[in-house]
Amino acid sequence: MNKARLKPLLQFVLLLGIGVAFIWFSFKDITEEEKTSIISALKSADYFWVGISLGVSFLSHFLRAWRWNLLLEPSGHSTKRLNALCHVLIGYFANYGIPRMGEISRCTLAAKYDKVPFEVGLGTVITERIVDLLLFFIIFLLTLFLQFQKLGALANEYVFEPMSKRFAVLTHNPVLLVVLILVMIGGVIGLIMLRKKINNLLTGKIGGMIKGILDGLSSIMKLKRPSAFILMSLGIWLCYFYSLYICMLAIPGTANLGQSVALALLLFGTLGVMFSAGGLGAYPAILGGILMASYGVAKADAFALPWLSWTGQFALVVALGTISLIVLPLYNKNKKDELSQPTAE
Repeated sequence: MNKARLKPLLQFVLLLGIGVAFIWFSFKDITEEEKTSIISALKSADYFWVGISLGVSFLSHFLRAWRWNLLLEPSGHSTKRLNALCHVLIGYFANYGIPRMGEISRCTLAAKYDKVPFEVGLGTVITERIVDLLLFFIIFLLTLFLQFQKLGALANEYVFEPMSKRFAVLTHNPVLLVVLILVMIGGVIGLIMLRKKINNLLTGKIGGMIKGILDGLSSIMKLKRPSAFILMSLGIWLCYFYSLYICMLAIPGTANLGQSVALALLLFGTLGVMFSAGGLGAYPAILGGILMASYGVAKADAFALPWLSWTGQFALVVALGTISLIVLPLYNKNKKDELSQPTAE
């Protein structure tokens, strides 16, 4: 098999394995009685709220597609609204197979159907991720402030203590510390010595690609409508938040937990998505554990909520991604036919 094809396949198998491991970990200690309670909780859930939650989630995808065009504007490129939405939905669909593949597929589709240079599109997508990371950090600080007593012990056990142990290894092992410093100095010296070769690499095709990416990255500094960009960025994360909070209303055991708890679940749920493809297994395992350990939610409801939320989101993205794969070429067919027709002399 071609190495270029083998690598993403191995990555997919590895990430799928991680997701399956999280699923096994979530269910390995569940008794038959508890399984019956979980199934009962899912059956008794109010699916009206689940439907509203999915509608809010779809709105976040629409806002992301709209915001992307604002980032493309300074480069002189744009996509049709429906095209942009299809690109985003197909990208989310691809991410369930291989994380970050969605960004590549989105830029590839924009280059094919909207003539947006791939490298420019990639630069704007990277910019999106930087903005989202900044907003995620704000959510982290807000959650820590509102839920410090509940989450402080968890943060200390899983974040601060492991970090302090790693730093302690360096302070108690001066040889390792000296080696790390020498490696950093060597890296800087190497960059200085190889600067001419690096400059040569930055010319030609590679240089053009890097320039395109930098143009995409710099788009945020040249926004024509910065206020609209800020509002849409906030709107996207508000949709993420309320999609989860509204879903909590569907389960009796989580309906009265409040919005501050939803904020904490959003924070840890976002981290869960990073552990496996689309959060498979990791998202429900992390949220279920937090609901039981920090908020005293019964096991059945603690399992039912994250699985209900994740499954709903998964079904939505699969359905809309599949529809987008069908609609995109059909919607752009007339344009393609017009371009292929000979002009009258």
